[in-house]
Amino acid sequence: MAQAKTSPVSVPNDLEPYWLPFTPNRAFKTRPRLISGAKDMHYVAPDGRRLLDGSAGLWCTNAGHNRDPIVKAIQAQAAELDYAPAFQFSHPKAFELASRIAALAPGDLDHVFFCNSGSEAVDTALKIALAYHNVRGNASRVRLIGRERGYHGVGFGGVAVGGIVANRKQFGTLLVGADHLTSTYNRAEQAFTAGEPEWGAHLADELDRLVALHDASTIAAVIVEPVACSTGVLAPPKGYLQKLRAICDKHGILLIFDEVITAYGRLGHAFAAERYGVVPDMITFAKGITSGAVPMGGVLVRKGVYDAFMKGPEHVIELFHGYTYSAHPLACAAGLATLDLYRDEDLFARAKKLEPMWYEAAMGLKGLPNVLDIRPVGLTVGIDLASKPDGAGRRGYQALDAGYFEHDFMFRAVGDTLALSPPLIVSEAQIGEMFDKLAKIIKAVA
Repeated sequence: MAQAKTSPVSVPNDLEPYWLPFTPNRAFKTRPRLISGAKDMHYVAPDGRRLLDGSAGLWCTNAGHNRDPIVKAIQAQAAELDYAPAFQFSHPKAFELASRIAALAPGDLDHVFFCNSGSEAVDTALKIALAYHNVRGNASRVRLIGRERGYHGVGFGGVAVGGIVANRKQFGTLLVGADHLTSTYNRAEQAFTAGEPEWGAHLADELDRLVALHDASTIAAVIVEPVACSTGVLAPPKGYLQKLRAICDKHGILLIFDEVITAYGRLGHAFAAERYGVVPDMITFAKGITSGAVPMGGVLVRKGVYDAFMKGPEHVIELFHGYTYSAHPLACAAGLATLDLYRDEDLFARAKKLEPMWYEAAMGLKGLPNVLDIRPVGLTVGIDLASKPDGAGRRGYQALDAGYFEHDFMFRAVGDTLALSPPLIVSEAQIGEMFDKLAKIIKAVA
């Protein structure tokens, strides 16, 4: 007879059962960085220490933590309607939130398909692109083009078009037929650039080469992050996104902006598409739509793309795709309250106003030991540190540890790149505090 498992309740603080995502589990469980509370600009550790949040959680708590209007909206919604089926039924707040998001979006991005995460948003957008060409009689357009160093979540579609090697190498061929543009980053030409670099617009011409290689008749869509954040904050060269739009238009290819991170104020606008004056055919979003309080994602779709599906008998499903928790009532309530906060506190404009100070503070780290590059854009920054001789990523991990345990400061570490993207409510004094702490940390791991 098999021995019964020990109840987790009888083993307090047992860390072993939980397999953490994107985390070195053995190292973490040896010295865990735990969080037990949060408010506004700070997390709270189990020992009561207040940790300054330099990364808005995972790029998502744009309005700050545990904001009262969002908390109250979630509580009220849970008491009124906990769940409504997303297929063949819906609820009023889903339509209200979709209307609010569409009103914020540029151009004729007038329709919203809801899901639950950035990964789902990307896979949804890719499926819409494939189906769009299919319903228009161009079923040969099945190829999807991403970009080197791009991050588009962890679904099979998102990983296939993504260009971060570590995210791809364990999973085989993924989706056959995906191809990639070259990365827009060149340290020799762009190092220590604040904002969008002057060099690199010509890299968009790589799309013409891929069209020549594969033929436009086989290509459904190109997907890029306006700013590639998860790989270390790579701003687009001036004119690059505009050139991509023109090339896509020339060849009848859909252009998708992955704005899971850049949407909702990170770059001083509701969407990065506004900052760069480009209207893509779809925009994926997540994270900031609820300030991280409830999982939610979605895809904004241009009118022409949506209308292509609205053919045939009206009683027939137009797109065979969706999720059990699409437009979940709690997420919609959180989203509406979050959009109210962004509007009432003018947080997008506030982020734009803070940019010059943010850039100056970030560039103040230039010259510190092992700092190879600093790339601020919007209210975010990537800082490349030289790798240690005994292993890439070790210096970054040590910096993360030092921040949590010794400096009461949290930020992102991607290999040996440190990334900051604070909640949009950050004060000028807190910006100074962040970079003062970061300077001490960089010196400590030299």
